[in-house]
Amino acid sequence: MQRRTKLINNIDWWTILLYLGLCIFGWINISGASYSYDHPSLIDFSTVAGKQLIWLGGALLLGGIILLLDHKIYDTAAYFAYAAVLVLLIITRFFPPVKGSYSWISFSSSFRLQPAEFAKLTTALALAKFMGQYDYRLRSWRDLVKPLIILGIPAMIIMVWENETGSALVFAAFMLVFYRQGMSGYVLLCGIAAVALFILAVKYSDVPIPIGTGTVGMLSCMLLLLATGIFFVLQENRYRMEKWIITGSVAGLYGLCLLINIWVPVNFNWVSLAIVVLLAIYLIVANLYKRNPVLVMVGVFMLLSVAYTNGCNYIFHHVLRDHQRSRIELILGMRDDPHGVGYNVNQAQIAITTGRFWGKGWHQGTQTQMKFVPEQATDFIFSTVGEEWGFVGTAGVLVFYLIFILRLIHIAERQKDNFARIYGYSVASIFLLHLTINIGMVLGVLPVIGIPLPFFSYGGSSLWGFTMLLFILLRLDAAGAEQMR
Repeated sequence: MQRRTKLINNIDWWTILLYLGLCIFGWINISGASYSYDHPSLIDFSTVAGKQLIWLGGALLLGGIILLLDHKIYDTAAYFAYAAVLVLLIITRFFPPVKGSYSWISFSSSFRLQPAEFAKLTTALALAKFMGQYDYRLRSWRDLVKPLIILGIPAMIIMVWENETGSALVFAAFMLVFYRQGMSGYVLLCGIAAVALFILAVKYSDVPIPIGTGTVGMLSCMLLLLATGIFFVLQENRYRMEKWIITGSVAGLYGLCLLINIWVPVNFNWVSLAIVVLLAIYLIVANLYKRNPVLVMVGVFMLLSVAYTNGCNYIFHHVLRDHQRSRIELILGMRDDPHGVGYNVNQAQIAITTGRFWGKGWHQGTQTQMKFVPEQATDFIFSTVGEEWGFVGTAGVLVFYLIFILRLIHIAERQKDNFARIYGYSVASIFLLHLTINIGMVLGVLPVIGIPLPFFSYGGSSLWGFTMLLFILLRLDAAGAEQMR
């Protein structure tokens, strides 16, 4: 009895109140998105809203059980849970696909389980156990290999074996955890650079430059790499004369090519590529001798980026599937297809804009009630918020999520135990990535990849997965608070 009283006193009830608020408002919007005049009752368990109530009741029961268990079990059973979910991910292939994805284990026509929603939880536990070792820090690339393997195995199974790209991309959230544990910020910059180079190379691959020959895509990519190389030369090189010789040589070569172009057309793609390669080789060779590892890494990065940039169009046209390519073209403005691949996003944007400031009211949204937005109770639930509750509702939801995620970061930061702190940052990162991608997807600024909005999107697997993520953190936090007293 005394132990239970201590547990109750140490639980972060503010976070639970935020969780309940999100779940309740999420259910209200699921009811709005799925409302049918043939089934007007809000607690009809044959409807989507009624089924979500059952899932919500199960989630609350599951959360209570998690809080009552000994907190040590989550550390002890981390690897076992991770292995068990990997088995479940593999088993999904032996069940019928749903919309082309082998993501589900079907127990009956009305009950299915999506193991990928629980893989995020078990991966967070496994990473926390491995990286929670005494004085374990990501000081070098070798320290990053094993965590990347733990992260990469479920992500690759989900993407390749299950044919579910969206759920696999969520595992990128753990990169923020790696950064918090000492991973160099240059790794994150490399990821941002890869996205920027891909967009430039693909979107402007056929746009000619106004002078000479070449394309805007390739030229802009090479200029970006040159700017990166020169920036680091100016920052890291200790020899002033060498800095100006390198910078002046690059500028001089472009000036000479512009001059030659007056009489003979110059292919600036090849010129830029050659300058980048020569600068990269110089940085590697010269700084191996001078023992400047930063500039050596910059040179290697430039060479790898040249190869990557030249392969972007091949990846885009021959590796990506048709629907993935179409969605990227839509986001980048390379095609306009409001009645085809862009239909979902177009209708979701109409729903949000027609909600104006105050919204049309619960069950009053015309786009919602007439079912113009596909998957509105799941991936596009935020459009229901925009239409029925307006700008006030959408802003309120975003503020609520912001407070919730900041609270998770606060909980993670106050943990004295490495396992609990790393797990806490994993939970915060997963919620942040889900929120960003889902809302960006609905607003049309990110590709449609089928990622649910936590506690809002309809589905038992996602609701239970998010609930388990959160309540395990709350149990670890309560244990930490008890030890502090």
